[in-house]
Amino acid sequence: MKNILMITGIVLLSASAGALITQQRMSGSASDASVKPSNDDQGHHHVLVAKKDAQGRTYYTCPMHPQVRQDQPGNCPICGMKLVERVDAPAAPASQERRILYWYDPMMPDQQFKGPGKSPMNMELIPKYAEESPDRSSGVVVSIDPRMAQNLGMRTATVTRKATGQGFAAVGSVEIDETRIVSVEARAAGWVEALDVRAVGERVRRGQRLAALYAPEILAAQKELQLARQSGDTSLIDGATTRLKLLGVSNTGSSTVSHRVAITAPSAGVVTELMVREGAQLTPGMPLMKLADLSRVWIVVQIPEAQAAALKLGSHVEARLRGIPDRRFSGTVDYIYPTLDASTRTLRARLGFDNADGVLKPGMYADVTVAGASTGSAMLVPAEAIIRTGTRNVVLVAEDAGRYRPVEVQLGAERGNEIEVRTGLADGDRVVVSGQFLIDSEASLLGAYNRMGASSTANAEPVP
Repeated sequence: MKNILMITGIVLLSASAGALITQQRMSGSASDASVKPSNDDQGHHHVLVAKKDAQGRTYYTCPMHPQVRQDQPGNCPICGMKLVERVDAPAAPASQERRILYWYDPMMPDQQFKGPGKSPMNMELIPKYAEESPDRSSGVVVSIDPRMAQNLGMRTATVTRKATGQGFAAVGSVEIDETRIVSVEARAAGWVEALDVRAVGERVRRGQRLAALYAPEILAAQKELQLARQSGDTSLIDGATTRLKLLGVSNTGSSTVSHRVAITAPSAGVVTELMVREGAQLTPGMPLMKLADLSRVWIVVQIPEAQAAALKLGSHVEARLRGIPDRRFSGTVDYIYPTLDASTRTLRARLGFDNADGVLKPGMYADVTVAGASTGSAMLVPAEAIIRTGTRNVVLVAEDAGRYRPVEVQLGAERGNEIEVRTGLADGDRVVVSGQFLIDSEASLLGAYNRMGASSTANAEPVP
């Protein structure tokens, strides 16, 4: 038994030694083949070098949920959106270590962290490498599949340069000129025995009789004047005449006494309010009706806060009625209200217009154009193209082959449905006016907004 074990050990040792010698010989042959030139390639040295694919790996992700990564196209398992194709950054050479700029949350790419860990949303932080950050001067370009852009109904508009001025358009309503409203009142107690005006809206002439009153006090004053004239006392006559005028009786030259006193219209106009009816009892100071002179009317407009500074007293304005689009009415800015409406953020103004023919009727709507001095030309873009982030104003400039570039702009005055752009764009640029939410999401994912201007890395700490 002892001999058998010894023989077995000798056999195993021999086999191990033979395998080791064979491996050394094969390694030596391969080393000689890689270093020494062959007979066919005299003078050439061939060195075997390990290489990686320079192109990044293609994957599919969701624009709204960038944490979703799949090897095949399909739909997002979270929201169901169609996945878009993406390519990883090219692999870095083995000899070059990738430098990490910061860590970020894939759901909130604008928030940056100093080190690895978890975000406040309990998401694993992803490193942002230096080679993934494009040059600030070249800007950030977001690529969107043209077919997806077409399915989303994405539209663009061309930046145009137009002549501009301080004038603007507004919408107003025709109202009664309150300075031309008069109130007809009774100055003595009595009764309405006759009423010549019986409905609101009737037109009256200056001096026209409106009603006939029976007033005992006025009747007594008329008899007093009659007696004074019979006595021939001048002072009594003057006193009785003055008393009748104070009671509202204008015809004091008649020598007869009338039981009915006529109430006449102090001015021409339209009856806007009728407070009495025939047979009604009156007290001193009680109003009978109100008259409004419509030969001149107001158009009250509400001016947006951004355009209120261009409104000046005495400025020339033009108005057009929607029912009479071919006729223009000329007027002036009569009054600018001193306070701003806090709910609508607008400033009210009164515009005066002559209305001798009565075409402008209270309650009508009118389109008003306020004239202003020309300020040259300016670049204009549709108002819907502006993305307001709260700290800056951004537009998305469309380039060729489904490429979009976010650009920060400085805005000027609003002109209807367009906004003046002072800096950031050039004539002929195409800006996105609809479907910006997809590009905006991509720009946020790439950190494009942070690279448009000076931005500092947040001092947020990862959640341990």
